[in-house]
Amino acid sequence: MPALFVLFEHAAGYGLFRVKEFEEIGMLLPQVESSVNDLKKFNQVVEIKAFASFKTAASALENINSISEGLMTEDLQLFLEKNFPKSGNVTLGVADQKLAASISESLGYTCSWTGAIPEIIRGIRFHFSKLVKGLSGKSSTVAQLGLGHSYSRAKVKFNVNRVDNMIIQSIALIDQLDKDINTFSMRIREWYSYHFPELYKIVPENYLYAKCAVFIKNRKDLTADKVDELEELVMDRGKAEAILEASRSSMGMDIALVDLINIELFAKRVISLAEYKSELVTYLHSKMEAVAPSLAALIGDQVGARLISHAGSLTGLAKFPASTVQILGAEKALFRALKTKSTNTPKYGLLFHSSYIAKADSSNKGRISRFLANKCSLASRIDCFSEFPTSVFGEKLRQQVDDRLKYYTTGEVPPKNIDVMKEAVAEVQV
Repeated sequence: MPALFVLFEHAAGYGLFRVKEFEEIGMLLPQVESSVNDLKKFNQVVEIKAFASFKTAASALENINSISEGLMTEDLQLFLEKNFPKSGNVTLGVADQKLAASISESLGYTCSWTGAIPEIIRGIRFHFSKLVKGLSGKSSTVAQLGLGHSYSRAKVKFNVNRVDNMIIQSIALIDQLDKDINTFSMRIREWYSYHFPELYKIVPENYLYAKCAVFIKNRKDLTADKVDELEELVMDRGKAEAILEASRSSMGMDIALVDLINIELFAKRVISLAEYKSELVTYLHSKMEAVAPSLAALIGDQVGARLISHAGSLTGLAKFPASTVQILGAEKALFRALKTKSTNTPKYGLLFHSSYIAKADSSNKGRISRFLANKCSLASRIDCFSEFPTSVFGEKLRQQVDDRLKYYTTGEVPPKNIDVMKEAVAEVQV
């Protein structure tokens, strides 16, 4: 007669439960669903066979870490070998598919995780403290709380030098600041141009325009003795004199003091945003040097950070094949081409922002993007799995991309990859 046993992992230990009058998992489902919330009814369906508590909190944490990754632990193996029937038509119900595969591989048991199994486990979880003798509801809660804190602490804990979450947040903030600064700068230009429209063409840079607006304020107050200060601001004597000359013959309207004050306040906000963005770029550079120095050396901080952000993490990027790295950021164009059965699939996504794509001829852009994606994939793997990340490999990979560009234009054969990598390894070992 077939028999079903269910494994339940609790913060207090491992429990093995036998399902009474079991024939087929599918037929059992309605019976289990109707009895889950009622302990008396649930006891008619399930009974406890064995329970083994964890000896220490450290042992509980070690076991739960392995279980969460679908790995068999020594404690679990000993528990099952001791309590699970060795013969007969017996099935072991497990909550996780990966853990079921691991148990089947290690012990050769028939495992199931579908049908009525999730409902049975839900009922066991709900009534666990009442099904196990000697385990009160309070002690069960304390065990769960303690293990939950330890498990969460271990998950959240990170190495400051290897964390890539900061890179993802930084590049997202830089991109947002770029949009905001451009939007606000256009607003200042429109606003201040009512008073001094000629400044718009003389100072095209957003940051300098905002600084000039703060410095000049009312154009009628700009005199020749302020030219030196203005020159220091715009870093160009000719521009400073052009601004002074334009202020004397400007077509702009007169402006009230309260309007100038508001323009000045807004311009100062834009200046502070631009300066903060500059600080954030420096911060991103330091993080990329610590986390992904090879990738940063190969394609730059911001493009490298965007690749990491799009992949979700440095580890995620390292797992991608080069063909996926090549079109990261161009998924919509790719799926549109596949949907319409077009042969015009995208050649690059985020890699388009790399200087190498701009340097290549139009006929070679696709070739260099494939080569660059290959090197980016290598660089991300080196950064991800190196014990001590270094930029040496990234610099060598960058030289390889430069040599490949030269090969496309002049035909000069680049050095072999194995020779370049041997040089890099030798430099790292010095």
